[in-house]
Amino acid sequence: MTNQAEFNTDDFGVIAWREDGVWRASRLVNTRDLGSIMDQLKAQQGEGGSIALIAIDEEFFLIARCSGSTMQMMLSDVTYAIEYEIAADLIDALDLPYPEDEDDPQPGGDVDLLTDFGISAMDLEVMSDDLEMYPEEQITVLAGRLGFSDQFDQLYDRN
Repeated sequence: MTNQAEFNTDDFGVIAWREDGVWRASRLVNTRDLGSIMDQLKAQQGEGGSIALIAIDEEFFLIARCSGSTMQMMLSDVTYAIEYEIAADLIDALDLPYPEDEDDPQPGGDVDLLTDFGISAMDLEVMSDDLEMYPEEQITVLAGRLGFSDQFDQLYDRN
């Protein structure tokens, strides 16, 4: 595993929640500390809980969702657990088998965590396999499909 800094300018993460039927969003300060991400999700539970969308470097994305006492998480490619501590931490938290060097890329975790928002496990699996899209583009699409693209765009500086 490489030693990654807690804050990396190549990462982008946002947390979103609904209040009075309106999406609210804020930027995640620390995208590589699973405990911090979980704490922020627990602190911002609105209607239906809270959702974090995180792009790490230009490599992979992860999604975390907290609703009440239930925490769900997925990783777009479990093989990044070999290189990134945040991915390894997520693999450990989900009690998934640790990937081997020769394993094929594949999503892992709770890939059905957004089905009640109309985004199926199959949708997330197809998105995870799309090598033409960068992780930032993938989470941008997800924010739009979830209904908070305006709030996402205000936080995400593409320059």
